[in-house]
Amino acid sequence: MSSHPRRIAIIGGGPGGLYSAALLKRLDPAREITVWERNAPDDTFGFGVVLSDETLGGIEHADPTVYEALQKHFVRWDDIDIVHRDTRQTSGGHGFAALGRKRLLEILHERCRDLGVELRFRSEAPYPAWLAEAYDLVIATDGVNSTTREAYTHVFQPHVATHRCRYIWLAADFAFDAFRFEIAETEHGVMQLHGYPYAADASTVIVEMREEVWRAAGFDELGEQESVERCAKIFSDALGGRPLRSNKSAWINFRTVVNEHWSYGNIVLLGDAAHTAHFSIGSGTKLAVEDALALAACLEEQPTLAEALTAYETERKPVVASTQRAARASLEWFENIALYLRQPPRQFAFNLLTRSRRVTHDNLRLRDAGFTESVEREFGCPPGTPPMFTPFRLRGLTLRNRVVVSPMDMYSSVQGIPGDFHLVHLGARALGGAGLVMTEMVCVSEEGRITPGCAGLYTGRQGEAWRRITEFVHDRSPGTAIGVQLGHSGRKGSTKLMWEGMDEPLPDGNWPLVAASPLPYKPESQLPRQLSRAQLTDIREQFTAAAWRAARAGFDLLELHCAHGYLLSGFLSPLTNRRTDAYGGSLEKRLRFPLEVFDAVRGVWPEERPMTVRISATDWAEGGTTAEDAVEIARAFAAHGVDAIDVSTGQVVAEEKPEYGRSYQTPFADRIRHEVGVPVVAVGAISSWDDVNSLILAGRTDLCALARPHLYDPHWTLHAAAEQGYEGPGVAWPDPYRAGSRPPQTGRTDAPKPRLTLEG
Repeated sequence: MSSHPRRIAIIGGGPGGLYSAALLKRLDPAREITVWERNAPDDTFGFGVVLSDETLGGIEHADPTVYEALQKHFVRWDDIDIVHRDTRQTSGGHGFAALGRKRLLEILHERCRDLGVELRFRSEAPYPAWLAEAYDLVIATDGVNSTTREAYTHVFQPHVATHRCRYIWLAADFAFDAFRFEIAETEHGVMQLHGYPYAADASTVIVEMREEVWRAAGFDELGEQESVERCAKIFSDALGGRPLRSNKSAWINFRTVVNEHWSYGNIVLLGDAAHTAHFSIGSGTKLAVEDALALAACLEEQPTLAEALTAYETERKPVVASTQRAARASLEWFENIALYLRQPPRQFAFNLLTRSRRVTHDNLRLRDAGFTESVEREFGCPPGTPPMFTPFRLRGLTLRNRVVVSPMDMYSSVQGIPGDFHLVHLGARALGGAGLVMTEMVCVSEEGRITPGCAGLYTGRQGEAWRRITEFVHDRSPGTAIGVQLGHSGRKGSTKLMWEGMDEPLPDGNWPLVAASPLPYKPESQLPRQLSRAQLTDIREQFTAAAWRAARAGFDLLELHCAHGYLLSGFLSPLTNRRTDAYGGSLEKRLRFPLEVFDAVRGVWPEERPMTVRISATDWAEGGTTAEDAVEIARAFAAHGVDAIDVSTGQVVAEEKPEYGRSYQTPFADRIRHEVGVPVVAVGAISSWDDVNSLILAGRTDLCALARPHLYDPHWTLHAAAEQGYEGPGVAWPDPYRAGSRPPQTGRTDAPKPRLTLEG
């Protein structure tokens, strides 16, 4: 079928459907395009719509007529106000444009009529299967409750997640002078207002709160008008005593919609029917309009309809997924806003502004340097010092900056002895400026290795080899600390080197495995033996012996590896611990052996040196460790004297389904830090110094551990300092490297600028 369909049916007359109709009709006036909308032309839900400059640029290029009409009605502003405990913080330079949703629809209605699109209001669209037979292309823009999507769930495979907060769309008959976030701490719990102007005399107001707060406040028993009046009373200061109004407004839970596929035959999903993103990043209408632009372009560019729909999905899915990750981070921040209420006012505001990770420390500095500097001062940054280069103290150890070289298995030891490779590998990263350099998981016994290439601390020769490395770090990179991570492979041992086949059993030379329960990691993995009481005692003593050797080897910090499905992690997860004795069952019992090992190691580890514990804060699998469990695990270790929790996730069961994304594990660290009150190390897809500064300054973590960036660049921290123009005590260039402490010059790419204008 041609990718230039002549007869097009559009289900749903929202902005996405109308703009699709206008674009496609403009591209080919001979097309027959019909839009079905069940509501009247002047019916609309919600009040204002925010569009980004990027989206407006696309509209201007594709349809200047629509763009010019929108421009006449936009209200624009730059500031965001955050009101928290009677203190208002203002950040400028953000750049917003908004207009009324009703006005937007009127503009699109007029444009569609001028172009000859048939608009059928108060009309239910025929069944999608009938439309698919009668039309060349069916565009389903029928919203979050899409009947088209539901009719073909077996094809589109939607995943719908309902979230914890209730919210209601309202309006006020005056214009806020900024995008306003106001927090109300009531006797029932925390409520928040999101408000922004959309006309010279009108603002959108969204009131949001957790479900349990909504019920405790009695909103579940109030009618529409009573809810409106109650909200106006709660936020009377923000509203200046003015009333709120509604428009068939109801309290609802936000639902995130994700579809595995966006098209079926000649039917394609667009806008909220295909995906949703939480209103707190203002992306619903934006995404729908961008979908329409992309779909129209793909229909023009591709030779067949099938190729056009595939190209549309290929182009838009990654963009939408990125937006949904940002929206999910923002949504969850507001769900958990009570965790942050005790933060200092400026840090709270910075945390809110950077919640989605779309706005960062460096980005905010460009937008509003004065505000960012005030947050840094409140945090304690000396003038000119990025947050990542402030010191941090753990027990008797003061780290000169917040950067950690994360533990990374190198699988390059012989008989467990670290050799020249480890000296160069760890030594180079110590010279590279990080405050703390961690070893890979160092195994406490020969049977506790993951692979034949794993390093150990179960013999004196291994201890001596490690001393050679720690002495190099302390002598050649003074101020850099080096830590050791101790662990036992458990059921994930006796496998090939990573690059030969990760988690695959050795073809020969295997050793017997032990675990909390006799469960193989993969179906083809070796079956481990369940540890007896006597064997638990032996392993505990192996950990203490390794810790004693680590202390003698000169390590500054010791981390106990209780993550990633290795032995101690295997006790913590209900998916890997099926024991019925004192070491299995409830979380308290599953914690028993890891805590016994921790106490034993703490008993031989020097008092002044800190101990951390790495945990998997979720198994990313049904029935496994949850974020709530992780808080209790961290709380238990904190009660036993841990100095910090290194918060990772997953790798516990082979069937896990991680939700990857930029700094995707940080929310787990953030929650533990605020709920337990213990220092945390964030790890996982943190790659830029801007991310590190943002996470530290927002109070989401105390330290940031980076792995792959340090494989790419051993001097990552030094280069981060150079790129930020920082030369203070938080980082030190080794004397032999000092000549390279500034970015090298490159060839000139600029050209002489014209200075004179000559008239003939």
